[in-house]
Amino acid sequence: MKKVVITGLGAVTALGNNVADYWNSLIEGKSGMRTITRVSAENHDTTVAAEVDDSFEEVVSKYWKKRMLSATTKAVRIGLVSAEEAIEDSGADFASLDRSRIGIIYGLADNSYEGTEKENKSNITLKSMPSELPAMIAIKHNITGPSFNMSTACASSGYALALGKHLIQSGLCDMIIVGGLSYVMNDVVLYGFNQLLAMSANPDPNKACRPFTKNRDGFIMGEGGGTMILESEEHAISRKAKVYCELAGASISCEANSLTAPQADGVGMSYSMRCALEDAGITPEKVDYINAHGTSTTLNDLYETMAIKQVFGGKAYDIPVSSIKAAIGHTLSACGVLEGIACVKAIETGVIPPTVHFDEPDPQLDLNYIPNTAQKKDINVAVSNSFGFGGHDATLVFRKYN
Repeated sequence: MKKVVITGLGAVTALGNNVADYWNSLIEGKSGMRTITRVSAENHDTTVAAEVDDSFEEVVSKYWKKRMLSATTKAVRIGLVSAEEAIEDSGADFASLDRSRIGIIYGLADNSYEGTEKENKSNITLKSMPSELPAMIAIKHNITGPSFNMSTACASSGYALALGKHLIQSGLCDMIIVGGLSYVMNDVVLYGFNQLLAMSANPDPNKACRPFTKNRDGFIMGEGGGTMILESEEHAISRKAKVYCELAGASISCEANSLTAPQADGVGMSYSMRCALEDAGITPEKVDYINAHGTSTTLNDLYETMAIKQVFGGKAYDIPVSSIKAAIGHTLSACGVLEGIACVKAIETGVIPPTVHFDEPDPQLDLNYIPNTAQKKDINVAVSNSFGFGGHDATLVFRKYN
């Protein structure tokens, strides 16, 4: 089976408009949470979010002409910034490559053509076209391989990465530009998630999202976009690309249980992790770090902890587990790739990002959640979970490249 490696990274989050700023802020224990400014929060129970700073617009203008950008939403522009950073980081010279064997896959729910964006009625058709992001990347770089979206709620970019891996291993593609985006700070989304009682109503940005703690009361919305460049090992070697690590395993599955609640006792979550480890050919005792889905909701954190114990047994207590959603928010369809980037950087640097805002422990949750301060550790294998509404589960396994 072909090895699939990662050769480029790009990110826009509430912690910065590039991977370096994002990662450095993560390991410094910073948080992008703040009182919502994008819309008026007066009529919502939730008043805190991890919003992307509008300075990213200055970055996107370096890559794209104003005329092209006029047909996009902010969500798409965030995706474009992350894509161009990843492409530059990979050092790929598309003119020297077979562009029919390069694919593009993005996980997204929609283009976020809602709220204030609808006040500008120009280019409505293009702005509301879900496949606009991969299409624009393909057009700019004349990439003629498969180009499409994945939409599986909060597991969307996890699904996209898994599919990208298998498209390379199938022999259809040599390289995949893969990612996800989330820009959903609008009245409709806030109202909808508050209706489901899924988001925190705590007005304090330092307490609104507290994964794995006793008094957690829900997640906080996050904005952002991320991109990875996946390649077959042979293709990366042939163009002398630097390699971050290997995407060794991936699983995608559906719990077929509920539109909103995870399967009781973490049964579906444990199945997802087992399948990904099997795909990687890695035994549970070889795992050095777990980047949890860790939403700060009552059921997710409990069931994910139970699932980790089911898969790893007594070793679960020795494996560092952290959730970065307290730092960048729940980025929905982008969380798989953004949290995957955190795993890649953890392998590269030997530093594990913490779970910030961790205060009073929950007596039911007794693993090492890396509270508040980053931890140094040599990491050979990292696992990242993404579990979405509808029972969509994705688990990714990253391994140090030798």
